[in-house]
Amino acid sequence: MISSKLFQHKYIPATHPGAEEKLVLVFHGLGDSLNGFTWMPPQLHLDTVSYLLVNAPDDYYGGYSWFDFSNGGNIKGVATPGILRSRGLIKSLIGEVIQQGVKPLNLILFGFSQGCLMAVDAGLRADVVLGGICGVSGWLAFQEEYPDAFSASALKQKFLVTHGTHDPLLPFNLTKAQCGFLSDQGIEVTFKSFEKDHTILPEELIVIGDWLKQRLRI
Repeated sequence: MISSKLFQHKYIPATHPGAEEKLVLVFHGLGDSLNGFTWMPPQLHLDTVSYLLVNAPDDYYGGYSWFDFSNGGNIKGVATPGILRSRGLIKSLIGEVIQQGVKPLNLILFGFSQGCLMAVDAGLRADVVLGGICGVSGWLAFQEEYPDAFSASALKQKFLVTHGTHDPLLPFNLTKAQCGFLSDQGIEVTFKSFEKDHTILPEELIVIGDWLKQRLRI
């Protein structure tokens, strides 16, 4: 069983575990909680994959948040103490699960909205090459710091980013342009658009599941 001393969490084990633990870390969006993503593992139908769902560190109107929008955390990616704090926590979380026996290439970061921002941020700055980073309906923070802020592993990471063309909260064109920017810097980003708002569609989940199979070699 994989656990964390840093986050409130829920571990959902693989129904048919293999010889090596294959793990997806799941980061929810603003105002949600880990309970908001307990539906996802059974819908992905990846029997050999485990999941560690975590709550973001800050209380937010009955849910949780990764950083405070009122303190500069806007869609332009302005640096905030909350993002920096959460970045450090996620870096430590990655270290925790690796210490528990998860090989970096068997580890996926998945995030939605704010969680997407944190997953992509962590992937670009990670010390190790991960299995992959999947972000849904989010955006890129600190674009002005790249490529200088890329870790030594950044150019070896694999990213899947999906976004809705009708997203009322986070503009589609901004996220698409940011993914294009990363691609221009040599980052391997697969960007997929969907006719949706700020949610996850069944057909989108199929794309994500297929990508996870490829990245985790299952």
